[in-house]
Amino acid sequence: MKRKVLSALAWTEAEKLLTPHRVVLIPLGAAAKEHGPHLSLGNDLLLAEYLSEEVAKGADVLVAPTVNCGFYPAFAEYPGSVSLRLKTARDLIVDVCRSYARFGTRKIYVLNTGVSTLHALRPAAKSLATEGVLLRYTDLRKILAPLAARISAQAGGGHADEIETSMMLVIAPRTVRMKAALKDYARGTGPLTRDPKNKAGVYSASGIWGDPTLATRRKGKLLVEALVKGIKEELRELGAASGL
Repeated sequence: MKRKVLSALAWTEAEKLLTPHRVVLIPLGAAAKEHGPHLSLGNDLLLAEYLSEEVAKGADVLVAPTVNCGFYPAFAEYPGSVSLRLKTARDLIVDVCRSYARFGTRKIYVLNTGVSTLHALRPAAKSLATEGVLLRYTDLRKILAPLAARISAQAGGGHADEIETSMMLVIAPRTVRMKAALKDYARGTGPLTRDPKNKAGVYSASGIWGDPTLATRRKGKLLVEALVKGIKEELRELGAASGL
């Protein structure tokens, strides 16, 4: 089955595909969000577009353009990072989904590559449900947690760390600067901060939270395969759903 990409279609073609039973897949990945000195600001965008291409192979889904900004307050102190207000991020997703739904679509899957983005996606899904639209979205931690617990050697983390860097060594190896990777992990909760005196955040001079020096392509391959498999299963479940 040929992958259907919305941006490559004319509106007359899109009209035939925006049906109640076909899933519209919306990649969500930041084009401007810090990932330490060893990964690019566009890391999540690369991840979202790679995954959307992989999971759409052989699937009856319509791949929409990537939403490249969202709710990322934890990284606001690092130059180049962009974060929308929570309400703005929620409304952005709702408005994009409504734009497709008005022509018949009732099943939408956001291929989400963030964690804080879940705070915007949950209320967006609730709002759209009142309009008869099923919105589902990726929770990376939920899919990857069992495997990560087995293969990870770092003491802790969750951002630009061993897990994320391992995946990027598979997805976009030319963007990974392993010589610049370093361990930077402080226990705590809250946004990352460059200010060691800021007790409201987790101090990270580098913008890393974890140990990317432990990343390998072998781990990355296992993680990417698990993520693709998990997302494909969620897409199948959404496709089979009877609706609201």
